[in-house]
Amino acid sequence: MNPNFNLWVIPVLALTGAAINGLFGRRFPKQVVAAVGLLFTGAAFLWAARVALAVFSGSVLLPHTELLASWIRSGSFHADFAFYLDQLSMVMLLVVTGVGFLIHVYSVGYMWEEGGFYRYFSYLNLFMFFMLTLVLANNYLLMFIGWEGVGLASYLLIGFFFLRDSAAAAGKKAFITNRIGDFGFLIALFLLIQKFGSLDFTTVAEGVGKLPTEAGFGLLTAVGIFLMVGACGKSAQIPLYVWLPDAMEGPTPVSALIHAATMVTAGVYMVARSHVIFDKAPLALAVVAIIGTLTAFFAATIGITQTDIKRVLAYSTVSQLGYMFMACGAAAYAAGVFHLMTHAFFKGLLFLGSGSVIHALSGEQDMRNMGGLRKKIPWTFAVMTAGTVAIAGIPPFAGFWSKDEILWQVYSHGPKILWALGLLTAFITSFYMFRLWFMTFFGEYRGKLESGDHGHGDAHGHGHGHGGIHESPMIMIVPLVILALLSIGGGFIKAPEFLAPVFATGSVHVEAGHGEGAAKVEGAVTEAPESKSTEYWLMGFSVGAGGLGLLLAYLLYHRRPELPGRIADGISGLYRTVASKYYVDEIYNWMLIAPLIDVSRRWLWRGVDQGGIDTVVNDGAIGAREVGEIARHMQSGNLRSYAGWLAAGAAVVVAYMVWLGVR
Repeated sequence: MNPNFNLWVIPVLALTGAAINGLFGRRFPKQVVAAVGLLFTGAAFLWAARVALAVFSGSVLLPHTELLASWIRSGSFHADFAFYLDQLSMVMLLVVTGVGFLIHVYSVGYMWEEGGFYRYFSYLNLFMFFMLTLVLANNYLLMFIGWEGVGLASYLLIGFFFLRDSAAAAGKKAFITNRIGDFGFLIALFLLIQKFGSLDFTTVAEGVGKLPTEAGFGLLTAVGIFLMVGACGKSAQIPLYVWLPDAMEGPTPVSALIHAATMVTAGVYMVARSHVIFDKAPLALAVVAIIGTLTAFFAATIGITQTDIKRVLAYSTVSQLGYMFMACGAAAYAAGVFHLMTHAFFKGLLFLGSGSVIHALSGEQDMRNMGGLRKKIPWTFAVMTAGTVAIAGIPPFAGFWSKDEILWQVYSHGPKILWALGLLTAFITSFYMFRLWFMTFFGEYRGKLESGDHGHGDAHGHGHGHGGIHESPMIMIVPLVILALLSIGGGFIKAPEFLAPVFATGSVHVEAGHGEGAAKVEGAVTEAPESKSTEYWLMGFSVGAGGLGLLLAYLLYHRRPELPGRIADGISGLYRTVASKYYVDEIYNWMLIAPLIDVSRRWLWRGVDQGGIDTVVNDGAIGAREVGEIARHMQSGNLRSYAGWLAAGAAVVVAYMVWLGVR
């Protein structure tokens, strides 16, 4: 019998930290606030590591369910507060707590001089609580609680600098955009309840297992597509990706947490968790693959022209998430989850590294005002180099293993056009990331903070006022070094045989007819039908794409830095279109937002609110005032007036009685 891991302790630890700092942090010194934030997050990671060691040692069989309490009972439908641990949730558990803890440590140094220090760590811990609830839930309804919770926490953190209009608007944009995706998720849940009478993962999987694979559009296809709508919102895929680039309005560690370890990976996790549904709905699976591939390519092209260091990384995140969905769409869920893990390492590193650059320049984020920083901030340069090489897919860094696995699986199981677009995206990714690297760390310094000048402060209020260019403190450097080591060697985690089940294709398969739905792990990643020689050729193409991107970036931004400007002038129309992000925000504003505001102003405000509600309320008040004005004259204080009113009242009463008698 499996021991009781008390899985509930892991999210509750994060919630406890959020509650202590949120309720009492205003009165705490910063040292205590930081200690509380780190202590409870670190304890959550240690508890998760203890569980993982027990699993890897073979002393525990998965899956493992812990019932916490009964929740909803309505007829035959029920949903419990219960946590579910299998290989998939275990990987997510380690990524969220491990990378999340490193981001907490980094945040102490980065946010030390900011206002609302206690509020920041309370929100950060709250984010961790909801994400851990999401990945440990044993049913879709409890997952949805965590799903909505990370949306709330993202709103609070993206809009942390709420006195800035841009930050407040970005928080609202993220919250509202995700509501659109969440509507699709809810429709999928209603369909599952209608068909299977349950939202429990095991029960749903057993029910789906009894159904035939759909040849066309059917119930499971509808469920899969609606689930993907939810995933598009949470994981920033076309057409709901527009909120994620603006999420950089929050503090840089928040960007790292959202982009690398928590919220945006929730959609990928949900699709992988729901693989039994997608496996029986090929049309829905094709939708996942197409959306993922198009998003990966589309966002990568935008990254080429961005000049804000954080915005380049934001579009990179959108693109890399597309890779994960591309893998899931080819039914290579293992490859998608593997890339999710390695991406958490190198993207967390890159965002925190960009924060170190911003910290060094007292708030500067425009790469055109950087350059020549490799000797001034050598630690930051070293770790950013590791992250850049990793995301470019150059071996043996972590990104190579997961990205190559995705391209191999897509080539073997999907249309070759998707593989070609994925390969082209790999080249573009390498190019814009090495463009960032060269513009930031090489050439001559182009900024204004060379000496004494404290600069204009962070775009989000993050101005440390050290003066000049300075390396980050060690409390920020140490998490960067750890993430750099994971970005270098994290890909090798897939090699040992005892870890192979962690990344098994499909991750968990539930067999019907085994009591309460016992789950078993399928074999290692399904062997593609192509030969090994083909796989090596494809690997060569993948590595070549990364190398070609490096070479082009070197030529344009190191050897001949004047060429990009000339090229941009030569294709000014196309360049402006891409630099303006294809005017997608403007199109959304023209098609949706402006008409909605106009209708709200013209019909709801002026028509319903002012013309209807205000009219009823105001006219009622005016009528009451006029009646009162008339009645006021009855209270004149004059005896003759009172006698007259008394006589008039008596006359009315007598007339009424006579009228009754006549009747």
